[in-house]
Amino acid sequence: MRLLDYMRPASGTEADWDRLAADFGWARDMETCPQDPIHHQEGVLGIHLRAVYRELLALKAFQSLPQREKDILELAVLLHDVAKPPTTKISPDGRVSQPGHSARGAIMARRILWNDGVPFDVREAVCALIRFHQQPFHLLSAPDAQKRLFRISVASRCDLLAILAEADARGRICADPEATIEAIALFREYADEHGCLTGPFPFPSDLSRFLYFQKEDRNPYYEAHDDTRGEVIMLSGLPGSGKSSWSARNVPSDYEVIGLDETRERLDIDPADNQGTVLQATKEQAKRIMGSKQNPRCFVWNATNISRQRRAPLIDLFAAYNYRVRIVYLEVPPARQEQQNRDREKSVPRDAMEGQFRQWEVPDRTEAQHVDYVVAS
Repeated sequence: MRLLDYMRPASGTEADWDRLAADFGWARDMETCPQDPIHHQEGVLGIHLRAVYRELLALKAFQSLPQREKDILELAVLLHDVAKPPTTKISPDGRVSQPGHSARGAIMARRILWNDGVPFDVREAVCALIRFHQQPFHLLSAPDAQKRLFRISVASRCDLLAILAEADARGRICADPEATIEAIALFREYADEHGCLTGPFPFPSDLSRFLYFQKEDRNPYYEAHDDTRGEVIMLSGLPGSGKSSWSARNVPSDYEVIGLDETRERLDIDPADNQGTVLQATKEQAKRIMGSKQNPRCFVWNATNISRQRRAPLIDLFAAYNYRVRIVYLEVPPARQEQQNRDREKSVPRDAMEGQFRQWEVPDRTEAQHVDYVVAS
């Protein structure tokens, strides 16, 4: 994890922010990025990052953690606002906003850490903290506070999130910092009361968890009866991650394999053309499989499915037909992914790959009954 070398230079001095900015464009962009003059009276983002890191190291809750969790939090501090520069908007009255910087920051951090060789489990823990890092400030005032809390607990660790949020709050100058610190403490207590401070909320079963996030007003303690009619395996991963190869080796022979590539070939539609017809035709094929009253079959949906926005309507469709959803996420290191993409019969062009990277969200266990991670080191 080379990025941590910048945070912990061998000389034992403070983090080497200047060398970070010299070596990485995203770090350079953060140095001078403006922040809101009311909520961040300390100044530009570079000043804020230094202060947050100092506050993190001073927190007793951080100091008592095992080294792995310290690594996660230090990387999360470094990258928690990485998407502020590309999302910055300045109004005529001088106010600064960075809408959506948490979600976009998680995606940007994923690629940065992937290229840095950070282990998958550490990287995804960092990205989850970045995705949710603003939630402890206001979660208890939200009308869906319980569902938000449980969603966070499945994808992240609430205790680590509270530590990051406290360091973030203490590393800024604003009107009422103590109110924010109190909100974070209440978030921690709320998570502890629900048994999900250091781990996921204990749903009675995988199906119960899936249905809780699928439906409104679902009791999280209710053990759902499993009357599913079949299974769909949704593959997910960047182009060149080995989805088709994995499917050929691991999927039972009686599972039908459908996907956008197969439909394009069948309909003779070029990948550069409008893909609406391809998606609709593949959905209709899935509906015919699931809708059979006499012989509903299990099947594989083979596509990149790289973002939650793309996965969600498909998962809703499968659930509407009362099918179990299993997501198999595949990943290989950057050089191997690039080579395997080049080796494909129809490789994805560089511009299109950049579009994939901008949407790259690894599935979590709120999205399906089962999520398997097939990650090559």
